[in-house]
Amino acid sequence: MGQNAICISPADSPRVTPEQAFLTDDSREILRFALEALTAGMGAALVTLVAIRGGAARSPGAQMAVREDGLYCGFVSGGCVEAAVAYEAMEVIASGQDREVRYGEGSPYFDIVLPCGGGITLSIHRLRSAQPLLAVLNQLEQRQPAGLRYLPQSQTLQSIASSPKTGWQGDGFDTAYRPGVRVIVFGRSIEAQTTAALAQTAGYDVHTGTDLDAYIDRIIDTDTAVLLLWHDLHRELPVLQAALRGKPFYIGALGSHRTHCQRCQSLRERGWSEGDIARIKAPIGIFPKARDARSLALSVLADVAAARLQTGEP
Repeated sequence: MGQNAICISPADSPRVTPEQAFLTDDSREILRFALEALTAGMGAALVTLVAIRGGAARSPGAQMAVREDGLYCGFVSGGCVEAAVAYEAMEVIASGQDREVRYGEGSPYFDIVLPCGGGITLSIHRLRSAQPLLAVLNQLEQRQPAGLRYLPQSQTLQSIASSPKTGWQGDGFDTAYRPGVRVIVFGRSIEAQTTAALAQTAGYDVHTGTDLDAYIDRIIDTDTAVLLLWHDLHRELPVLQAALRGKPFYIGALGSHRTHCQRCQSLRERGWSEGDIARIKAPIGIFPKARDARSLALSVLADVAAARLQTGEP
């Protein structure tokens, strides 16, 4: 080595700056990102929001996935701590030791303040196996609820066959996952076309139709919203009855109060109970008398999102 050569120790090496791989808060995309890292032979960590003090931008169970090269995705706050969290996760990956960190209220990091004024606690787990992630993603692909249980004491992560509730259960923290929202839009109208396009943009699993097809009964599940955007009560009736036979979390139908009275009478004549009929949101949407297609689409999908939250979406 020459006199002018400089010996650089690992401690002197430049620190990798974390970088957001892409913007998402979709749990399936976050788990898939971590799984792909493990499959490629890279170290990865899963960060989970496990406690909130005061206000917070995200709910318990919100997650990030971080790779050893600093790329990450997901959110555990409004975006104000994610880069710092990624640094912590990279250290966890390097050391092999899980850790718990706090930000905001009650945190030793006085220079990192949450705008909401509260505090959050995060568990950072170095992923040691792809199996739990793969099990959850497979269940969600089959449109079945799934869960992960993290045990800090043993630093282990395991999949849960049943559908848990997000939160601490004894010594472990359970994160619940539900299949993505499926939206089935029926109708041959500009309202139907616009609503389907907006739902697609929102990331929903969108299906469209103009008549009742045999496959409809098979794809309506508890994570489905059925939207009937016809101007024809006779045309919508077979689909409406198929929706009532299923268990979608939302059924909405276009039309005025007078139109809905006629719809209800037709259903009563066919033997449907008042409880069944009460499941139909009509007039559809969160605000009445939306006269143009765009306003109606916004109104309808906002109502769908609100209904989904009421069913306890993790």
